[in-house]
Amino acid sequence: MATINPFVNGFIKSGILKTPQIIEAFKKIDRADFVPENLRGEAYIDAPLPIGEGQTISQPMTVAFMLELLQPESGSKIFEIGFGSGWQTAILAHIVSPLGRIYAVERIPELFRFGRKNVAKYGFMKNGIVKTIGGDATLGLKRHAPFDRVIAAASAQEIPKEWLRELKIGGQLVAPVKDSIWLYIKTNENEFSKKEYPGFVFVPLIKT
Repeated sequence: MATINPFVNGFIKSGILKTPQIIEAFKKIDRADFVPENLRGEAYIDAPLPIGEGQTISQPMTVAFMLELLQPESGSKIFEIGFGSGWQTAILAHIVSPLGRIYAVERIPELFRFGRKNVAKYGFMKNGIVKTIGGDATLGLKRHAPFDRVIAAASAQEIPKEWLRELKIGGQLVAPVKDSIWLYIKTNENEFSKKEYPGFVFVPLIKT
């Protein structure tokens, strides 16, 4: 359908991409389908690109790194915070298909429409795999919880308690906090194993 993202082979060689299902999704979901028309020529650069409203489509390497930490699987139920362009949403949807679900939240109305339009190019909303929701994701998604995985694309000062509460035991959360990416694994109802990966830059998480 689309040109394979040329950065994928480099990520495989460098060891950033390792998991077959994630690699396949990166190859099938063309980043050029998720950037503004005037930036299509830059879609395959390993850098964030502006998508309007002060937001960006994330750097491909960062998305690859975070998804390898998240380890989404076929059938996973995922809460995605800040879907923006919809590129990561579509990658996740490809991985969890056909039985999984992505609950993708975006609070900026212009980006909500932009991202939905982009994800629709791949049919993931039509077949019910992706559910898009407009609003403040810091409040959680209680009526759709619990989730196998939770992932955020914007940096918080701390992880909202609702995200941790709505994660299944054994589930994984990947989210930026300040300038680090954190991996949380829920070991029981009130405990988590945590690991920090510093040295990243994200747009800030917007709260009500």
